[in-house]
Amino acid sequence: MIEASLRQFHHPRYWPTWIGIGFMRAVSWLPLPVIALFGSVLGMLLYALHTGRRHVVHINIKLCFPELTPGAQARLARRHFRAFGQTLLDIGITWWSSAARLRRLTRFCGREHYDNALRENKNIILLAPHFLGLEYGGMRLSTERPMVTVFRHPVNKLLSVVMERARSRFYLRLVEHVQSFTPLVKQIKQGVPLYYLPDQDAGLRNAVFAPFFGVPAATFVVLPRLAKMTDAVVIPCITRQLSRGRGYEIEFRPPLKNFPSGDAVADTTRMNQEIQIAVRESPEQYFWLHKRFKTRPQGEPDLYKKD
Repeated sequence: MIEASLRQFHHPRYWPTWIGIGFMRAVSWLPLPVIALFGSVLGMLLYALHTGRRHVVHINIKLCFPELTPGAQARLARRHFRAFGQTLLDIGITWWSSAARLRRLTRFCGREHYDNALRENKNIILLAPHFLGLEYGGMRLSTERPMVTVFRHPVNKLLSVVMERARSRFYLRLVEHVQSFTPLVKQIKQGVPLYYLPDQDAGLRNAVFAPFFGVPAATFVVLPRLAKMTDAVVIPCITRQLSRGRGYEIEFRPPLKNFPSGDAVADTTRMNQEIQIAVRESPEQYFWLHKRFKTRPQGEPDLYKKD
């Protein structure tokens, strides 16, 4: 079905996308240390040329780490771009490498928290914040058992088809973000772990303002609602790149206790606090290119507006 659908993308307007996909596929065959080296160079090139996103990264780091000197903030921003460059080149590994290669490249930390919940037949929601290894973590875990995640289609239709095919090639089930909760809730109740990404600013729909590094941030209230509806344990799951292309680490942290509490603001605040702890441990690997503080409380100015 997917193969047949690719035939509609022979028009010349899709040729640049085909070239990009071919490049990603070719890069995926390289050893990871080589990809990491090229990715670091690519990241610094993006840092130099992409002034808009560089500005966003600097603002985010300044807001979240005011205790750092301007020089330290700038160094953290450059480290982030180098890690992000590797992430761009890593996509091919995530989408096309064999399950055996994904397993070889992975080490686990705190795996017992996940395994214990599985062994006890608990419904599970993996709280997976936007670290740069996020895509890899979901794909690696989906080589073991059925999982479900919520996603958005890219605007580029060809890329959307290729991405959906790549992400679902093992046991990962995809639910479009505009769908109702019903199929998601049903799968979680059937014992399928949810790989849930909760920490991007999508406006005030289904969101409240909760502090993130002390700054009010529009934060989805979906996690506590899903946890209550499915009687699921919430286990933080962080995927990091290891230095110099040595692979990836997937860390599971202890399940959140007494969650949800029934207070939406308190629950989202607690969720953000858990993410903050992980970010402080590997600050260069959080997705700072996103305008996390774009939506502001009424009367507050745009934090990303250039002077």
